[in-house]
Parts: sequence; structure tokens; C-alpha cells
Amino acid sequence: MNLDMIRAAAGRLDGHARRTPLLSSPFLDELAGRRVWVKPECLQHTGSFKFRGAFNALAAMDAEVRRRGVIAFSSGNHAQGVALAARMHGVPAVIIMPADSPALKLANTAALGAEVITYDRASEDRDEIGERLSAERGLTLVKPFDEPEVIAGQGTCGLEIAQQAAEQGIETADVLVCCGGGGLSSGIALALEADAPGLRVRTAEPEGFDDVARSLHSGEIERNARTSGNICDAIITPQPGNITFPILKRLCGPGLVVTEDEALAAMGQAFNRLKLVAEPGGAVALAAALFRGDEIRGDDVIVTVSGGNVDPAMFARALETL
Repeated sequence: MNLDMIRAAAGRLDGHARRTPLLSSPFLDELAGRRVWVKPECLQHTGSFKFRGAFNALAAMDAEVRRRGVIAFSSGNHAQGVALAARMHGVPAVIIMPADSPALKLANTAALGAEVITYDRASEDRDEIGERLSAERGLTLVKPFDEPEVIAGQGTCGLEIAQQAAEQGIETADVLVCCGGGGLSSGIALALEADAPGLRVRTAEPEGFDDVARSLHSGEIERNARTSGNICDAIITPQPGNITFPILKRLCGPGLVVTEDEALAAMGQAFNRLKLVAEPGGAVALAAALFRGDEIRGDDVIVTVSGGNVDPAMFARALETL
């Protein structure tokens, strides 16, 4: 996993992924007590950064392997990214999703042309289902985060941040990244190490599911006790990835942790001040900027809003915080 792979991914994604802007609001600056710069990956294809990694992974495959089709596990955002990338490449996709995934994500994944197979998190083994279907149909697994070409695709977001920060004259800042397994965080960290070494990645996670923050603190991979039971479903994973964690350990500052209520409040502020629709897991970095300011360095902070695939009822809860 290296910078050359990220630059190659940028070439593959050119003309396919959106170059999302870097947004600001004086109202958010006042709330945070510093300048806040928002990278809205909720405006990316399929409503999250996941399209970057999914498209790059498929584009990098051997053509014959890709033609047989792909399979993925996801609660929603990776699912939609793989489904759209497969459709764009004209190949079949099977997505294994928890039965309790948000209805919008289930519906969107199917609408993008993927075959959706649901399972019960408590009683069924998604790996067993995936291995069986892969063997039966000759499908190639596209992992959600612990896969070099997926990380490389997510790293293109970091290349953009480095360039956009330079355009704004930002030389030193914490870059807060919504973190599940660490694909986006590690990809951005590698890109910034090369192109903007004064920018430091900080992972942001929901309270009770802060495996990355605890792993960064201990220096070893730590697991979450639970894998469900939080509104930030998009970024809940059992533990950091075996590929992503060494990168995070080497390049990232201490992890940040926010509450569900803070994530909802950040969603409300993203809509009110920037007209952005964020999902809970996609808003934790902004929540950290707004509510964990004493743990952040410098006059500027850059945050990712990593996804916007939220059900209307959940979004209504966020608007009630205003």
C-alpha cells in the first residue's frame, strides 16, 4: 500500500468520481472556535466516499476476473458504491447486507442493479454466505476497507484535500475523518504525508464503538464488544483492518470520540449552515470539530462529511436539534 497506488487510482477515477469541494461557514467557525473546512463526500456518487474505492478496485481488476462479477459485504454505503461501480463496468454484483440496514440503503443498492441478499447479524455468518456464493458463481470479493485498491481509491480524497488546503493557505491543521475500519482515514493519511505533511489525520468515531481510538492509544488492534446498536451504522466495524491499522498507527494523531446526540447535532448544523444532508456516521468528524475543540490543535480544522444516506425519520431527529 503506497502513494503510487493512490496516484494511479486518481487516474482511473478521473472523469468518474466527483471532485468534492471544500466548504466553510462563519457560523460553524463561531461554534467551533476556529475555522472549519468541510469536505462533503456526501455529495459523491451514491452519497458517500465509498464510490471512490469501489470504482478503483473494479477498474484495477483483471478484465476476465471482473467480467465474472463481484461480491461485497456492507450495511449500505460500500454496497451502493460497489453496485454502481459494477453497473458502470457492465458486470454483475451481489451485495450481502444486514437485514436491519437502513431501508434507504437496501432500496438504493437494489435500484443500482445489484442482487441484494440479507442476513441476520445475530444468527447468520456473512462470511459463510459470501464464501459459498463466491465459490458457486466465481465472484470476486471487494472488501470494504482492508483492501489495497480500495484504500487507494479512498486516498484520492486526501489528494484533493491537500490541493484544496494549499489553495486556502492552510499549512497546518488536524484533518478529522469519520472512521470505521480505517480505509478512508488511512488513504487520506498516506496522501497527506506526501502532499501536505503539515496536515494530520485524526479519526472520529461514535462512543461505545471507538475501536480505532482505543487501538491508537494502546498501540495494538482492539475490538468492539458489540457490532450494532448505534445510529452511526455506517462506521461501525468489529476492529481496525490489518492493513489499515499500521498506517493509522504511524500517521494519525489520537482518536476522537463523540456521542449520538453530538452526531445528530452536527447533522443539523451541516444542513442549517451548509445545506448538506449528512448521515449520523458521516457527521461524527464535524461533531468532533464542534464539540471536542479542546482536543484539536491550530486555527483551522478540516473535516470529512463521509456520507449522506440517511432515512427521513433519522434526519428529522437531527433537525429537531436546531
